[in-house]
Amino acid sequence: MATAAPSAASRIAVVTGASSGIGAATARQLAEAGYRVVLTARRKDRIEALAEELARAGHSAVAYQLDVTDRAAVDEFAGAFKTIGVLVNNAGGALGADPVATGDPADWRTMYETNVLGTLNLTQALLPKLDASGDGVVVVVSSTAGHGTYEGGGGYVAAKHGAHVLAETLRLEIVGRPVRVVEIAPGMVRTDEFALTRFGGDEEKAAKVYEGVAEPLSADDVAETITWAVTRPSHVNVDLLVLRPRAQASNTKVHRER
Repeated sequence: MATAAPSAASRIAVVTGASSGIGAATARQLAEAGYRVVLTARRKDRIEALAEELARAGHSAVAYQLDVTDRAAVDEFAGAFKTIGVLVNNAGGALGADPVATGDPADWRTMYETNVLGTLNLTQALLPKLDASGDGVVVVVSSTAGHGTYEGGGGYVAAKHGAHVLAETLRLEIVGRPVRVVEIAPGMVRTDEFALTRFGGDEEKAAKVYEGVAEPLSADDVAETITWAVTRPSHVNVDLLVLRPRAQASNTKVHRER
């Protein structure tokens, strides 16, 4: 994959939710592309281990424990930077698969706060730093759930629609400034934790999500797409890129081999 080397003014990339899955994979690939990566997540041990891994490989990485829903902590974090080049808003996730009629409001609230308000917090706090770089990129990792509904997904769908609208609106509001707004919307991605977390640790339910699907997307597939979008020339903005495995035609139409 050919990528443009980041300029000195824009070489710092902040990745949220970097402790596992898409976030960790994105941090690795941005580091390989020449960025100094700042790994943020709540699980300090995970991001410290990843920072050490990247350092051993000759890359520049630092770990910073952060809860994206804690605005005071986000503002304190942002104060450490004069300029950054890339913000990857990846922290998020799904909880439960109950219908709207019986969904847990606490789960809905958690999903909204993480997927939408977490993205809002980081974007607001770091937008001046992205502006100062002269060539900034805000990436919002949404989901195909942000573009179509499915039964049992109401809370997650609502949250990811919110993330999509945030990205779309921000792009309108800052046009003319030296910051691109990119939305990457993955479909079925098999990671170690996404479905397991959604179903409260129930391994059987988590496995059924991917049952019979020969090749779901991997975290690396999504990370490579994010890195490609970020490293386009400055005048090229990837507004929205929907990424699905070949076996998935929509949120509700998946080919499963028997």
